[in-house]
Amino acid sequence: MLKLFRKVRKQLIAEKKVSNYILYALGEIVLVVIGILIALAIDNANDNRIKREKEQIYLRGLKEEFDISKIKLKELIKVNRKSYEAAQEIVLLMDDGNSASEEKFSNLLSDAFTNDIFFNPNNSLLNEMINSGSLKDISNDTLRIRLTNWISTIDDIANQEKMLGEERNNTVNTIREQGYSIRTLLDNTGMSQKLGIPLSKNPMSNLGALNSVAFENNILLFIITSQSTEIDHYDPLMVSLNTILETINNELEK
Repeated sequence: MLKLFRKVRKQLIAEKKVSNYILYALGEIVLVVIGILIALAIDNANDNRIKREKEQIYLRGLKEEFDISKIKLKELIKVNRKSYEAAQEIVLLMDDGNSASEEKFSNLLSDAFTNDIFFNPNNSLLNEMINSGSLKDISNDTLRIRLTNWISTIDDIANQEKMLGEERNNTVNTIREQGYSIRTLLDNTGMSQKLGIPLSKNPMSNLGALNSVAFENNILLFIITSQSTEIDHYDPLMVSLNTILETINNELEK
């Protein structure tokens, strides 16, 4: 093709057809420009393909992380609910002490206060993307914003869980500070056997705690904080998590 153009150009010059030569030159420039544009289009298409493939890898990784986080959050909500429902039963025992037994009270204490409530989402990939600046590779602006907000929301959740932990410790410390027996609790819940501790030969009753105003105050604050953790924090967090997963699924290539 180039040889043909050179031959035509030499012929036009030899025949001194200036106007035709100018038209030829302009045509040649247009062809060069078109060639450059085609090359740029191919390069851009390749770049976009590479970016899209990279984005798809990130999206699949994020989907896996948020799927696992959803399972964790569901389980945590169940554990938290079991804790404050056990605490609510203790309050009922306070109102009707005749229905209380040492074993029942011990098991309710165990259900209410032995589990730490702490959401630990799988954010390894997301944190890596944020720290490396790779979050920009997510083309969906809405998804990028939601992923960024997710991190700040988790920080808020951690603060609420810290408050809940403090209320749990306050309630347990009331039992301990008023001279009631942890040994009795362990014996009646089967924990003594699991820990290799012999049963107490002189078991002490903890039922007196049901008449303690300090214990009642602390357990009520624990219930309030536990329910607030679920309603005001975990439930909205689950909505946010589901929205992120839905957006990721929409962006994934089928």
